[in-house]
Amino acid sequence: MDQIRTDDGRRRRDAGAGMRRLAVGLVCGVALFIGGCQTNTTESVFQLDTAQGSEENITSLSEVIARNPNDPEAYNTRGAAYGKAGQNRLALADFDKAIELNPRYYQAYANRALVHRANGDQLAAVEDYNSALVIDPDYEVALIGRGNIYRQAGRLDEALIDYNRAISINTTEPRAYHNRGLIRQLRGNHTEAIEDFSRAISLSPRSPEPYNGRGLSYVALGDDENAFTDFNTAIDLDKSVAESWSNQALIYERRGDRARASRSYRQATQLDPLYEPAKAGLARTRGSS
Repeated sequence: MDQIRTDDGRRRRDAGAGMRRLAVGLVCGVALFIGGCQTNTTESVFQLDTAQGSEENITSLSEVIARNPNDPEAYNTRGAAYGKAGQNRLALADFDKAIELNPRYYQAYANRALVHRANGDQLAAVEDYNSALVIDPDYEVALIGRGNIYRQAGRLDEALIDYNRAISINTTEPRAYHNRGLIRQLRGNHTEAIEDFSRAISLSPRSPEPYNGRGLSYVALGDDENAFTDFNTAIDLDKSVAESWSNQALIYERRGDRARASRSYRQATQLDPLYEPAKAGLARTRGSS
């Protein structure tokens, strides 16, 4: 759910005892699904309109730069387009140039952090988020981005501080609520997690991620009906997310409908062959369809 930013005025929309009880009757247990949700996030490094990463758009932006070679915003915008197109080396070069031209361009630091993250360089990403926050301590984009790195590294207390800070700055930022919900879920605080996911849904009702998150916490609390509704909604919103199909399969499996469970697990593995909860589920239910 991390997102590229071009400027401040145009910010675009980037387990405990309960888990062990839920594992009864399932070989892998629900904890694997919670873990899968935490580690195999559906965050996209660059969530821009598809057209912004097109060759035509990049050409147009290059023409702007040719006319204004000292405009840091032009480099930042083209860097975002390169990022969307998966051209990380060129994206880094543009963000570097934007920062060279304006060393206080905190949005460019945050954007460059996303490319470092995509390249697997978490340390460089954190350094860039830190630089952005030195310039603007209230830049919630950098707080959420840094919090995500901390969360995925298991540094949950530090991540929670960043998410809480982001929420205090901008109470309408759905990603901060969603990611804080993931931490509360990991810690077995499912009622609080559901509140956070629900808030994220109210702010961004077309995103499947918080529906999956809330559904898993419903499962942890034994509320399979509400969980099933959330997982189905996530699928309706985006049929390309493996986690949604795997979560739906979990409910079918808990209901004893192994045939439907197997079909949904298979769909999930087709979308993401490396998604562990789906692979394990398919192995348990194979031959039932």
